[in-house]
Amino acid sequence: MRPEDLTAALGARLDRAWPGKPYPPGAEWDGDGANFALWSQSATGVDVCLFDPDGVETRIALDERTYHVWHGYLPSVGPGQRYGFRVHGLNDPSRGLRHNPNKLLIDPYARALEGDFVDHPAVYGGDEDSGTIRPKVGHRARRVPGAATGSPTSPGRTPSSTSCTCAASR
Repeated sequence: MRPEDLTAALGARLDRAWPGKPYPPGAEWDGDGANFALWSQSATGVDVCLFDPDGVETRIALDERTYHVWHGYLPSVGPGQRYGFRVHGLNDPSRGLRHNPNKLLIDPYARALEGDFVDHPAVYGGDEDSGTIRPKVGHRARRVPGAATGSPTSPGRTPSSTSCTCAASR
């Protein structure tokens, strides 16, 4: 299967991620699917969120946890896939705990982003979902340099709130 044929719709056929591995951090494509790994000492759950070209989100729970690393493998997901994370747990900013699944988080290990940060109340505290305005990560193949392609917009989104897509170069 070609990388450009791997889409969120294929990954969405799963209701749970396969176990995967806790390393490397971030997203790593192996030619058949992608491993996702995110460190959080205090989270009670992590979802990887896949976005199709129209911006429709599919959430898949990462159920495996090894040494505070939440991880999972999604077969048929690869380069070009837009994604982010949602983290569950105690949301107590006075204690430095900000686990709010209404907030789409950019992968801290991302190798590429495209789109603009939009200064909107939804990206701060509160329960408003930030997924429609937050830039998303474009998955790259292994650690090979890739090229950003396009800035798709979907209905109800402005050019300043576009998502990102990256293409693998092999």
